[in-house]
Amino acid sequence: MTDWGDITDAIGLALGGEKQRGRDALAQCWAATADTDHAQRCVMAHYLADLQSTLEDEVAWDEAALSEHAHVVDADLAPVGMTSAEALAPSLHLNLGDGYLRQGRVDDARTQVTAGLSAASSLPDDGYGAHIRSGLERLQERVEQSASP
Repeated sequence: MTDWGDITDAIGLALGGEKQRGRDALAQCWAATADTDHAQRCVMAHYLADLQSTLEDEVAWDEAALSEHAHVVDADLAPVGMTSAEALAPSLHLNLGDGYLRQGRVDDARTQVTAGLSAASSLPDDGYGAHIRSGLERLQERVEQSASP
């Protein structure tokens, strides 16, 4: 098991503009985790997806994040200040749905939008929650436009 501090440091590198260093550090953290470290793997995969150079790799990491999330409970995320595992789900569905839509997988994207909107009630009533809700609504519009003849 890797330390949450190492993971947040790696994320900080990526978000601070040092994407390659952040990606490399996250990959090292991933390699140091066990298959049962679901919360850490969920968070790392969520960020690793955004650091990929191909859409296929991005979607694979988004799928991994959502898969790991199925095993995460609130207490698992407490070390990084997250109080609700459920509140992470809408963002995971948003990212995966967006990737699927960009791959032309409209039905899969629709499934993710529906799941994200269903889970949106778990989002906090703050800027983050509004941002994710808005993203889901925009993705839903894009999915509907893609499905129209």
